[in-house]
Amino acid sequence: MKKSILIVFLLSLAFNGVNAQVKYETLKSEKLGDTRELKIQLPRGYDSSSSKSYPLFVVLDGDYMFEAVAGNVDYYSYWEDMPEAIVVGVNQMKTRYEDCLYSEQNSFPVETGAAFFEFIGMELIPYIENKYHTGSFKVAVGHGETANFINYYLLKPQPVFQAYISISPSLAPSMIDYIPESLGKSQSKIFYYLANTTNDVSSTVKMTTTLNADLSAIDNDNVVYNFDSFDGPSHYSVPTHAIPNAIENIFHVFQPISKKEYKETILELEISPVLYLQEKYEAIKSLFDIDKQILINDFKAISAAIEKNETFEYYEELGKMGRKAYPETVLGPYYMARFYEETGEPKKAMRTYQSAYTLKEIGGITKDEMLEKANLIKEDFGY
Repeated sequence: MKKSILIVFLLSLAFNGVNAQVKYETLKSEKLGDTRELKIQLPRGYDSSSSKSYPLFVVLDGDYMFEAVAGNVDYYSYWEDMPEAIVVGVNQMKTRYEDCLYSEQNSFPVETGAAFFEFIGMELIPYIENKYHTGSFKVAVGHGETANFINYYLLKPQPVFQAYISISPSLAPSMIDYIPESLGKSQSKIFYYLANTTNDVSSTVKMTTTLNADLSAIDNDNVVYNFDSFDGPSHYSVPTHAIPNAIENIFHVFQPISKKEYKETILELEISPVLYLQEKYEAIKSLFDIDKQILINDFKAISAAIEKNETFEYYEELGKMGRKAYPETVLGPYYMARFYEETGEPKKAMRTYQSAYTLKEIGGITKDEMLEKANLIKEDFGY
């Protein structure tokens, strides 16, 4: 509860601060034969002349959901727990029912619902991609009827979105079968987040509970699935609880290594923890098309695991990574010296410690510490 209150408070800061880049645009649609009002938040410091690209959030029910999503995105990206992203809200205050219309026979969009489906995929997304620097990673967000609607994009052979945030969905009857079937067969990485609240109408609670049971049973490494059932919030306040959790789950790989990840995963690895670190940043590149510099926090977590498990041979590769990531600092030489020191080459360790004196200190590793370690080796071995 405290976390949700904090996030809600910070939403107002995101939209009142000088760094907020919120735009309001009108898009004419041939598919709808009408115009649609859009709300668009660009990342802080967004530069149209830069080649940097950003994940895209498409938020349905943008008239009330946009601020909740955009505020959280701004907050989490500020603390580097997710990449900076572009958030687009589609206002549906007067058209929600027509936009979400589906067939009673097969649960697929029909008439105005089919037109809105094509508007999102064939007009809105291309418009945003042509005007702003979006990357390949796209997130769809919906609530109630629109939380059902975003699943239609999941059912396509090549889904438009790679992540889905479905909050208290009012599911069309056949979706209870369509969604597990689609996710079970997915050939590409899909993040799926589902949430409900105990104060949803009974039909929503029943269907989301059943859907969760089916999705939890899926055995597909391409699917990252998470579910939350909140006790207490109303149907209309549950997005403020669900959105932070959804963002944390979807962008978990982007976040610094946590104490929990360190204790429960890294310390228990049967492979090299350095390989784990490499794969973490390769996944960030693959998913988000971002060359993220390896965090000092993550280097320290891997180093601590090497020390804890006394697998000192892994220091060699960690040292090479440190030199590449932070070439002007003592980071790489420190890890290489630890490798030499613990694998029977004290003279090399001493010289490596000494050679780092001209480099910059980083991550709590100081020049004095390096010299002290060199002197200890010198005294022990009489060099």
